[in-house]
Amino acid sequence: MFTTKSVAYQGATLPGLGLTIVRYNAGACTTNTIGGDAMVVSPNISPTRQIEGYWLDWYSADPSSASWNWYADSAQRNLLWKARDRGATHFELFSNSPMWWMCYNHNPSGSADGVSDNLQSWNYDQHAVYLATIAKYARDHWGFSFTSVEAFNEPMSNWWTATGTQEGCHVAVSTQSTVLGNLRTELDARGLTSTVVAASDETSYDLARSTFNALSTAARGVVGKVNVHGYQYGGGRRDLLYDDVHAAGKVLWNSEYGESDASGMSLASNLNLDFRWLHPTAWVYWQVLDGGGWGLIQADEAAGTTGAVNPKYHVLAQYSRHIRAGMTIIDGGESNTVAAYDPAAHKLVLVTANYGTAQWITYDLGRFATVPDGAIPRWCTQTSGAELYGRHVDTNVSGRRFWSWFPANTVQTFELDGVYR
Repeated sequence: MFTTKSVAYQGATLPGLGLTIVRYNAGACTTNTIGGDAMVVSPNISPTRQIEGYWLDWYSADPSSASWNWYADSAQRNLLWKARDRGATHFELFSNSPMWWMCYNHNPSGSADGVSDNLQSWNYDQHAVYLATIAKYARDHWGFSFTSVEAFNEPMSNWWTATGTQEGCHVAVSTQSTVLGNLRTELDARGLTSTVVAASDETSYDLARSTFNALSTAARGVVGKVNVHGYQYGGGRRDLLYDDVHAAGKVLWNSEYGESDASGMSLASNLNLDFRWLHPTAWVYWQVLDGGGWGLIQADEAAGTTGAVNPKYHVLAQYSRHIRAGMTIIDGGESNTVAAYDPAAHKLVLVTANYGTAQWITYDLGRFATVPDGAIPRWCTQTSGAELYGRHVDTNVSGRRFWSWFPANTVQTFELDGVYR
């Protein structure tokens, strides 16, 4: 996932995706009791989605006390270290739900109706303390620092109920405003002044815009980065969200995207829309390993097994291996092409998705000052499986123009060196 090296998998060789971001889920679940109180478990949640939390009870906020268990959640923590060692550069700490004992009903899957807050009002600051304490402990003991902390996950959605299938919590905008201020204070108190406060990971572009604009002035002031999820797919006003976030001087991430189309063509379509209208500085896929078409690689989380590689994996590689940190996204000329330019290396990357009709596509680079003639490399993924991230050097630039044949439902990437704007 995180390396750009070729990786052996099930007898085949896969191109590493070169991912650089890890989002770490601070768990909300424990099995201990507190004065006779115990966590209430949704009847529909699987054990793999009950994420172990570190803060066992409310008796002490001292991370060295018996109220904290820093041996919890070792598997997810081990993944962080492996990601770091393979090239990950950004680590975000986020919460789906406060610790169960901070919830009104002690159920970290949500409230009874999904539209009422489940974070107890007297624990607004404790939720911030929990996240800030994890962030400081990571810096001091885990060998890396979280670059940002997010206290919520789709907080204004109405599906976080007590019978849900994962951890979740509805959090009203007024509550978010309070918690965000508390989080900034608690991070600063621990010397984490450069750790960015992110908000609010709403499920859609339109809801993210509504929530951001409804936050208090003080809360917007402490937010350094706006996170949004891409589950509005082809809908929503990406452009208006960008306008508002950009005008406020904030960073913008698409911090979670996923769907069940194993071919990867839906991914390409929505990623292209994000690059064209949302202008995120980071883009995060939901889970590389997941069931059916949701995963880039099919996996059974309950059984702990992995299976076939979906074409979607190779489609994402067409983007992630070539559009790298430090590049600038520029106008690709039309909606199906993403253009990225590296001003230091004078490299131009073009990624084009072609859908239902096979065709020749011509690229006119006449607006660039210098484009050398000669052969350029291309990489091709046909989502039929006929070709998966195949590399060719059979395309020639002449007079700042070139063309390439695209079968139906194909994504191709071209790299051009020595390009000056």
